[in-house]
Amino acid sequence: MNIGLIVLLLVIGFALGAVAGFFGARAYMKKYFEDNPPVNEDMISAMMSQMGQKPSAKKLNQMMIAMKAQQKASKK
Repeated sequence: MNIGLIVLLLVIGFALGAVAGFFGARAYMKKYFEDNPPVNEDMISAMMSQMGQKPSAKKLNQMMIAMKAQQKASKK
């Protein structure tokens, strides 16, 4: 076999592996963040307390609803 052909096959194999790895990792991270959202009510409450606001249940619910709506809008 020709050395050039072997090198070409190696480069093509590496490129295909990189593309497949990228899309596999992307799918895994999407599923991970759907199962484990990065922000929860406790984090929002702590953030509001640090900003000097008194976090009420109504404000927390409004913030969570807004964040969920934003996540759904970004999926479309």
